[in-house]
Amino acid sequence: MSSQNSPGDNSTPSARKSITLHRLREMHAAGEKIAMLTAYDASFARLADEAGVDCLLVGDSLGMVVQGHASTTPVTLEEMAYHTRAAARGNRTAFLIADLPFGTYHEDPAHAMRSSAVLMGAGAQMVKLEGGGWTPETVRFLVDRGVPVCAHLGLTPQSVHALGGYRIQGRDEAGAATLRRHARELADAGASMMVFELMPSDLARGLQADNPGLMTIGIGAGGGTAGQVLVLHDMLRVTRGKLPRFVRDFVAEGNTIEGAIRTYVAAVKDGSFPDESLHAY
Repeated sequence: MSSQNSPGDNSTPSARKSITLHRLREMHAAGEKIAMLTAYDASFARLADEAGVDCLLVGDSLGMVVQGHASTTPVTLEEMAYHTRAAARGNRTAFLIADLPFGTYHEDPAHAMRSSAVLMGAGAQMVKLEGGGWTPETVRFLVDRGVPVCAHLGLTPQSVHALGGYRIQGRDEAGAATLRRHARELADAGASMMVFELMPSDLARGLQADNPGLMTIGIGAGGGTAGQVLVLHDMLRVTRGKLPRFVRDFVAEGNTIEGAIRTYVAAVKDGSFPDESLHAY
């Protein structure tokens, strides 16, 4: 059985112009919030794009929500490239970011460049890597060679075993000071965007204020960032078990999958999501 409206069908062009890195910077400078959502295949990428999502993240979270692993660490570069190609085929205008999976950028900057070339060749417009301290050298190496980079601080899922579980980061002054230092180093190295995951909202807001030109994207980090990201399966309440407490029931509000995504985008844009009362860690 085949679909008459396949993901590769270009018969219905989008009215929206393509979202570029330059356009995202313009949005940030103007104070417009950036709405990001994960996508792992062509159909959901196209649906999210048409619903107005600014950035699509092909996240290694697919290891958990698609493949059924207990963490993101088993995901391979080949699998990330496969899902990036699929999402790229469905996407029309959103800015497409792909995660560098665990073990694919850790040896040296040249290793990261080879891995980034695979994902960029698959359709990514930016790569994302986790952690601070040792990563600025890699970020600088990639940026100097034309690879836009999104950094990721706070809870870094690829390091979940070292962190002792999915714990809030930066709650004490020592942890906050480390995150402030890492954010500054990564921004200085040329990271254009940075995800802040599971940290106190006051800390995330301060990190954005300290680095005003940086596009910060929060997930469980309050509303003081330049934008928000959610895992698609969490947002649609497909994920089984306990959802993160900051996830709103967008499906109930939007009635359909497309309606849920549109409601999410609108809530990010008008600042009603996330609810600050759920980030008092």
